[in-house]
Amino acid sequence: MKILLLAHAFNSLAQRLFVALREAGHEVSVELDIADAVTEEAVALWNPEVVIAPFLKRRIPESVWSRRLCLVVHPGPPGDRGPAALDWALLQGRREWGVTVLQAVQDFDAGPVWAWRGFAVPDGLDKASLYRRAVCEAAVPAVMEALARVVPGSAVPAPVAAPALAGLGWQPPVGPGQRAIDWQRQGSAEVLRRIRSADSHPGAQGALFGEPCRLFDAHETTARTRAWVPAFDEAAPGTVLGRRGPGLLVRTRDGAVWIGHVRRDMARTRALGAGDLGDVGGREPATALKLPATRAFAVESAGLPELGVPLHRDDIGGEEEWDELRYLERGPPGARVGWLEFHFHNGALSERQAARLIEALAFARHRDARVLVLAGGPDFFCNGIHLHEIEAAAHAADDSAADASMRHIEAMDDVCLAILQMTDRLTVSVLRGNAGAGGCFLALAADRVWLREGVVLNPHYRNMGNLHGSEYWTYLLPRRAGAEKARSLMRERLPMGARAAVGAGLADEVLVPGDGAAPSALQAFEALAWQRALQLAAAPDIAVQVGAKAARRATDEAARPLAAYRAEELAQMRRNFYGFDPSYHVARHHFVHRKPHARTPRQIALHR
Repeated sequence: MKILLLAHAFNSLAQRLFVALREAGHEVSVELDIADAVTEEAVALWNPEVVIAPFLKRRIPESVWSRRLCLVVHPGPPGDRGPAALDWALLQGRREWGVTVLQAVQDFDAGPVWAWRGFAVPDGLDKASLYRRAVCEAAVPAVMEALARVVPGSAVPAPVAAPALAGLGWQPPVGPGQRAIDWQRQGSAEVLRRIRSADSHPGAQGALFGEPCRLFDAHETTARTRAWVPAFDEAAPGTVLGRRGPGLLVRTRDGAVWIGHVRRDMARTRALGAGDLGDVGGREPATALKLPATRAFAVESAGLPELGVPLHRDDIGGEEEWDELRYLERGPPGARVGWLEFHFHNGALSERQAARLIEALAFARHRDARVLVLAGGPDFFCNGIHLHEIEAAAHAADDSAADASMRHIEAMDDVCLAILQMTDRLTVSVLRGNAGAGGCFLALAADRVWLREGVVLNPHYRNMGNLHGSEYWTYLLPRRAGAEKARSLMRERLPMGARAAVGAGLADEVLVPGDGAAPSALQAFEALAWQRALQLAAAPDIAVQVGAKAARRATDEAARPLAAYRAEELAQMRRNFYGFDPSYHVARHHFVHRKPHARTPRQIALHR
């Protein structure tokens, strides 16, 4: 069928459906929900048989839904209505939830149900992670079922059996007070629940160091961490007690939580280390940015104890220590596998995180592991440079966005180089979550790339203001996909599904677990990836494979050094950052500050 995806933004679910529908043989075009007249024009131009709305913040105009079958993907089970379905599900502690595909009518979320899928709500997930994992996983088969029930010329589906979940109905937006953080009165479980219900937007209202801010990226603490803090029991709730990576340890009424990211709500604030970060040249103040908590409160947290944990650590007493990086090792002597996780918030890689990742790679290189798995994070493998931190540099008296961008790209390049030069073992990128821009090419720096089914890749840069890109992509992409396919991928700038990535040569395999006892699809995939990595490490010809890899790298280096690829890429990036064309700086600013779209990108709006 001809399908129009109508969405507020081309987010993770919209991209997942775009890929899945095209793979199923449908003709799919996308229109971003900018104005009713624009939507009407898109429908007239594309003439779709079905309009699918996976992510909207406004009502579909009656001029469209009254004349065309419009199916809305609602992140709640049948009977749930309102704009804050996942927010309320987490606030209310729901253990079972779902996704409903329903027909658009006059009232919000009140039309006939065409399909739905239920899912269990995993422990410890924030709203954004729940959306990217469970909602996306359930939405794809639900949409496919709904489309299979479409009868040309009819807008009435057969009845669909609905679950009997108690307490469903219209739920309004969550009020500010309903997830405000009161350190004096709320225990850790309540604090975590409230912050997770508001992550990644709009954040929970709270205060750190006596200053109001929005709180994001909250994590549990362990008894061991709390025991490291002198006079922990005497500290008043709300006291910031220590730091780790991007996070600050904050006392609650009955314990403590880690706060990884914040957005300061002050009109003006001190510099992130130096200078004044208020309004600069009419631009928005950097205080509106969501930043790592230790950077947003750099001055206030500078004297706090660093509560670090070893990179290579085991769970203690069933409690897992939170940190951005973690190294695990399994397997018998002579056939061991190292597993390096780097769970960076929203997949963004800052200078600080790149430095930590290089240190972790150096640590792994000194371990007796024949295979090193680069596992990224469960939501994102990596999405490239940290645009929020770069935007913050635009407001610092002693820095600039161009300088910070250049430093970030150099740091990403250093990480890729460390992987490419690891010629004494095999490396495997295991993508549990999506990857974009430089994060894709970070994955391609490994010898093998294994994907989870449903992962979406965006192996291109130009959507961010015509960036040329670096991370050795001019070496890595043609090596895997060929020169012509590499040019096509960069030119088309479209999201790519896991199986298409294998077909194009960007990845080696999609790992599909069989039916088993794993609690979730993600855990089943991780178990299979471990199994395959251990088999690779125990292969009789592993030494031959490693030797052949080292020989190929030496041959490639002799033909053209990696330094030459890097120098050429960075010369182009300097033009992006420092040249006369401001496209990158404008695109970054709009992305970071969630500016509404003025038009739909032409590469996804086929009707235009």
